[in-house]
Amino acid sequence: MQDPSTEQKILEAAISIFQKKGMAGTRMQEIADEAKINKAMLHYYFRSKQRLFEAVFMQAFQQLAPHVNEIFNADATVFEKVESFVDKYISFVLVNPYIPSFLIQEINNNPKFAQTFFSAHGVPDPSQFEQQIAEEIQQGILKPIDPKQFLLNLFSLTAFSFAANGLVKGLLNIDNETFMMMMEERKKLIPELIINSIKR
Repeated sequence: MQDPSTEQKILEAAISIFQKKGMAGTRMQEIADEAKINKAMLHYYFRSKQRLFEAVFMQAFQQLAPHVNEIFNADATVFEKVESFVDKYISFVLVNPYIPSFLIQEINNNPKFAQTFFSAHGVPDPSQFEQQIAEEIQQGILKPIDPKQFLLNLFSLTAFSFAANGLVKGLLNIDNETFMMMMEERKKLIPELIINSIKR
């Protein structure tokens, strides 16, 4: 029988290697070495690199997607959802820093896999939130804006610093401690920026 603790150890090792080298550049032996098990045991738990990758991708996706859907479908105003999205996303990613860059890297590197994966497992559905944005525009609460552009602004401002972590630190010449502090500050700065740009 498989040991859940060994399986989790393998997944954690795979996350570490996949994050550094991506799916294509990773060898199963490297993951076995990182997990401190032999390659035969690795293949016992995960028969191929593709299956292991899919398990890692699923674990990452399932940690993030429910948070986003919960906010989209909440009984709250657009402004409240903006504040909630930014706060929860930044708080989550500060604890799980590998997830944004890993998901984006692999979606870009292997769009066919991403398309198949999302068709099977679904993605956060923003349609209700988009409709709410359109309604609040009609009610005069928000300035006219394409709801999709609104969501793109929200995602971009919130996610970019994490997805381009190394670039941000290099351009701003900051260490990790300063980066973390700035991300905490952005929990307040991003909602203020977005809300002030769209409210009447």
